[in-house]
Amino acid sequence: MTPRATFGHVLTRPVFRELFFTRSLAISADVLRTVALSTAIFTSTGSAWLAALAFGLAFVPQAFTGVLLGPLADRVRPRLMIAAGYAATGAATGVLGLVAAPTWAALAVVTAIGCFAPAFNGTTGRLMADVLDGDAYVLGRSLMSMAMSFAQVAGLAFGGLVVAAAGSANALLISAGCLLAAAAAVWFLMPEVPVAGETGSVVRQGIAGARELLGERRTRALLWAQWLPPAFAVGAESLVLPYALGGGLSPGTAGIMIACVPVGMIVGEVAVGRLMTPARRERSVAPLVALLGVPLLGFAVDLPVVVACLLLAASGAGFAYTLGLAAAFRDAVPERRRGQAFALLSAGLMTAQGIGPVVWGGLAEVATAGTAIAAAGLMALLSAIAVHRGPLRTP
Repeated sequence: MTPRATFGHVLTRPVFRELFFTRSLAISADVLRTVALSTAIFTSTGSAWLAALAFGLAFVPQAFTGVLLGPLADRVRPRLMIAAGYAATGAATGVLGLVAAPTWAALAVVTAIGCFAPAFNGTTGRLMADVLDGDAYVLGRSLMSMAMSFAQVAGLAFGGLVVAAAGSANALLISAGCLLAAAAAVWFLMPEVPVAGETGSVVRQGIAGARELLGERRTRALLWAQWLPPAFAVGAESLVLPYALGGGLSPGTAGIMIACVPVGMIVGEVAVGRLMTPARRERSVAPLVALLGVPLLGFAVDLPVVVACLLLAASGAGFAYTLGLAAAFRDAVPERRRGQAFALLSAGLMTAQGIGPVVWGGLAEVATAGTAIAAAGLMALLSAIAVHRGPLRTP
């Protein structure tokens, strides 16, 4: 009988180990950049909508770049792709810290940062699927999600404090330094992994591959199930900072409130990834999607900080629903397009999450941030009904 995979066993795997730790550092830096830039924009303009754009605008172009550049995840050596991605993001963040750019220019840089993210994330997803098999892959996904959550806790809990103590510009420079350190660590520590992707035009391959993946009913259902619910939840999350600052709270308190979401994600990942069997994970998908939305309904009224934090943590736990879909998605996509499939998954997810802050931030302009958060939570709850119809049952 094959022993059940454990988190400790997964962390001993070469490639995944290096990927795990450098990804944690880079995500902490990304979150610090987001907090610093969003705070600077809200302070200078007073606009919740512009602050929300700083949170999610990098996601918007990924609908196009994910399709057109997705095949790079199967063509470019992973070590080169990941190190270059971290280095380029670090350089762009450093520019934001050194140059007092107008709001439109800062948002343009954020948008540019997001253009290559799908190919970068597709490389990461393909690496995990290649080096981890069986239930180890699902636990690896869970570990990576927890690493992202821990990194977000660090970035959000301390990001507001760093901004308050050092200022937004210096916080951006700290973020840039962390990203460049992650790039160096990947380049010098991660083993090289060969690639054997197709040749020819990347763009033509991207369009053909996306058509093939989206044309397959099961793959399409699994993609939509992973795209829509986070779009609503992240749209709500992008308004927590304006909600807190608009209520007279400090940036540090706002950062702690947002950090409650990844704290809940950590709890959800441990419970679903380690304590549930694969079959039970699949059965829990729809209830966990509902958990994303229900707690956010409470923001329709004024909440004490402690209650708001608890509701945000509960909502964050619902993100663990994706673990019930992870193995099914990996097995549904053809191996020759595995990197592109993960790039397409990332592109759709990031684009949906980029549109969410725009929509709900716009609602916050005409209503209140709390009302917009509750509306996003209602949509997340309704999306559970669609997921309940069952991408896992789709033949």
